Amino acid sequence: MVQRNRVTPDDPRYAELAGRGDNTRFTPAPDEFVAAADTAEVVAAVQDAVDRGVGVTARSGGHCYEDFVSDPRQRVVVDLAALDTVEWDAGRGAVAVGPGVRLLDLYAELHRRWGTTLPGGASATVAVGGHLAGGGYGPLSRALGTAVDHVHAVEVVTVDAGGRAAAVVATRDPADPAHELWWALTGIGGGNLGIITRYWLRSPGADGSAPETALPAPPGTVLSTSRLFPREGMTREAFRALVGAHGRWHERNSAPGSPYAGLFGGLVLFAKQPQDDPGLSAILFLTLDGDGPGAAELLAGALADMTGGVDAPSIDTPVTAEPWPAAVRTLAGAQDGAPGRHKIKSAYLRAAYTDEQADTLYDRLADDDHPHRGASVSLQSTGCAVNAVAPDATAVAQRDSVLRALYLATWDAEADDAAALAWVRGLYHAVYAGTGGVPAPGARDDGCHINFPDPDLADPRWNTSGVPWQHLYFKDNLPRLHAAAKTWDPLGVFGHALSVR
Repeated sequence: MVQRNRVTPDDPRYAELAGRGDNTRFTPAPDEFVAAADTAEVVAAVQDAVDRGVGVTARSGGHCYEDFVSDPRQRVVVDLAALDTVEWDAGRGAVAVGPGVRLLDLYAELHRRWGTTLPGGASATVAVGGHLAGGGYGPLSRALGTAVDHVHAVEVVTVDAGGRAAAVVATRDPADPAHELWWALTGIGGGNLGIITRYWLRSPGADGSAPETALPAPPGTVLSTSRLFPREGMTREAFRALVGAHGRWHERNSAPGSPYAGLFGGLVLFAKQPQDDPGLSAILFLTLDGDGPGAAELLAGALADMTGGVDAPSIDTPVTAEPWPAAVRTLAGAQDGAPGRHKIKSAYLRAAYTDEQADTLYDRLADDDHPHRGASVSLQSTGCAVNAVAPDATAVAQRDSVLRALYLATWDAEADDAAALAWVRGLYHAVYAGTGGVPAPGARDDGCHINFPDPDLADPRWNTSGVPWQHLYFKDNLPRLHAAAKTWDPLGVFGHALSVR
């Protein structure tokens, strides 16, 4: 007999649920999926798993880059895709959002109904659940802050010391007995402490009287441009100049209150592909709030400053002006990749890469002895409003960086796993050879981003820095996160390889 929300391997729905993840390296095969329709069904699923003594976890968008959901110890996977409503909650004075809502759908609803937005990532497929639990950032973060800065409350299913599952609402209010649970879930990462079933969104300082004022408004118009650098003609010296100029521009223009707070961009450095067409070496893309004074001139000035002294052929795309909904769809179309076998690594940068690091990138990315369908290092803008928030105001501890680096490789065949992983691990370790193979917090770097989890950081073969992986993600917030875990997940029901226990 087919049960409404429990999907076992003999159910025709099982294969679709098992294949819903973005990273095809990891396909979950639990005893059952629970296709939850509401919070009560999540509570029941968790309670049943606890009573049976089996592992339980949750999935919202299916974009975890590691095996945290597909871990064989997780015998029950609660699928949250159906919890996808966006509604105004007058009682709490905030927008209530389900964890299964996809980011582009959320932006469309907020804009269409109330003229507001959330400064999260640009993706059509990533869902709110794990994105906000790890902090969340995107093209409006320099202007409006990290996405989690706008989380007013969270509903989460936890398990107490007696093994009883229940839904708890934790809020930003310091007087709330569950305040530390709210705080921990503003950056601890998905899969920790419980299963999130609802967020309430309201910006600090908003009075909660109306949905039109609960969250910030996006730009009316977004200006966009890009400069493409073919691989042919990109010398070591030109590459070094490009990486350096881009990084130093962000050093100078990422303080809170900068006239460039409305700018977001990325310098994407591509690995050479094993084919005759040499392709591109790099793309610099920039977007800017087009409503501010002198926006076109600011954009042109930034592009010139970031590419000054780069003696290499390039191709410019025309400047476009789009309304915010169209602009974020364009960004998502450029950034969302097709499913495949992925490996990702991350870093927060306080300063531009050194010439030695740029040379390492140039050499390693020019190596075509790899099986990747695509591989890149992307340096994305952060700072400004993100850095106006104290590092202990939320669980996101990195609040004075100027760039985030994402190292991403994608390939197709399982037989290529060893070669592909060795290549991206070697690239990352070489860039950070001076700090033990990882971006250890210091004058130039500030650790890693938990939304792009990397178990290599816990492996002494790849992290020789002496800095524990927990500190790379959470820094001085770690003791407070440990205390929250002791209080809210005392039995250790929820967790994975990079959990805070």
